[in-house]
Amino acid sequence: MGQQAHAITDAPDVPAGVKSAGRAYHQRRNVKIIVDSTADFAPGVVEQLGVEVIPFTYVGPDGEHVDDMWAESDPHEFYENMRKHPDVHYTTAAVTPGRYYEVFKRAAQEGMPTLYMGLTEGLSSSINSARQAAEMVQREYPDFEIYVLDNKCDSVAGELLAIEVVRQASNGLSAKELFEWASDARYFVHGYFTLDSFDALAAGGRIPPAAANVGGKLDIKPELSYDTNGALTLRGMCRGRKKALRAILQDFRDNYAHDTTLPLAIVSTDAQKDADWLEREVRKEKGCEDVAIIHSSVSPILGSHVGPGMVALVFWGTDRREKMSLTDRIARKVKRGGSAQ
Repeated sequence: MGQQAHAITDAPDVPAGVKSAGRAYHQRRNVKIIVDSTADFAPGVVEQLGVEVIPFTYVGPDGEHVDDMWAESDPHEFYENMRKHPDVHYTTAAVTPGRYYEVFKRAAQEGMPTLYMGLTEGLSSSINSARQAAEMVQREYPDFEIYVLDNKCDSVAGELLAIEVVRQASNGLSAKELFEWASDARYFVHGYFTLDSFDALAAGGRIPPAAANVGGKLDIKPELSYDTNGALTLRGMCRGRKKALRAILQDFRDNYAHDTTLPLAIVSTDAQKDADWLEREVRKEKGCEDVAIIHSSVSPILGSHVGPGMVALVFWGTDRREKMSLTDRIARKVKRGGSAQ
């Protein structure tokens, strides 16, 4: 079942812009906005926005858990346990069409046009399950208006996108207009991050164990991002943690939109010291002294795949499509039915 949004309450750590957008959305409310828990929302943000959340689930040594966005658990304890017990692995699974069907059917019965924004297909098949469920519900309720959006990004990039979608909804955009707006806007959200080790990626089969072992011995720290399909992409390899953090900061300088009305986000898997360092350095940049920065912790859903010690900086910037690789450009032309020149 989807997790209903709570009533708006006082949340002192939530930026004022998020609060005002949420209040305006509540007052107008001509579209229902549904997200999922992999957007790693900071405490209080979901409640202020008034959106509904579909939680993912994960399985640990003590059984299956629902991702409650740290409502009843502590991120430090979770990631510290991963550090102390590297042989213990967590698994995650895509949300099933049946679970999406329950949430979407309830929305159809409420009768309000609906937009669902989900974790990118580049990392999970869940968005395809959401599309299947939406089609099933629409067959039962032919007049129901629902749109399913692949965020084309992950973690708090989805949070930043959701905040602005709520803001646009409060300005009066319809569900269809929101879908069209977000379909373009999602390519302007950038995210850059580094890992403490390759161990979790190796455990999940994403890189060979031998590569993880070599990387650890040489103190190699990767800088990663995601491509226009939402899949992880390697930006570079750095000797040492500080160089990786400085690479993230340089990508911020190179791509930031310089619109301080839009919040930034810093997220980590129990790496608060580095998260604080990134904030201090960002605030040294011209015009960024007072920009709103949202801090949050990566949930076990994505955290189980990257391990403890990951830290990321996410922000609104240039159009990521302008830096597509040649293969990306060819793929887009083929999908449109065009031909590569």
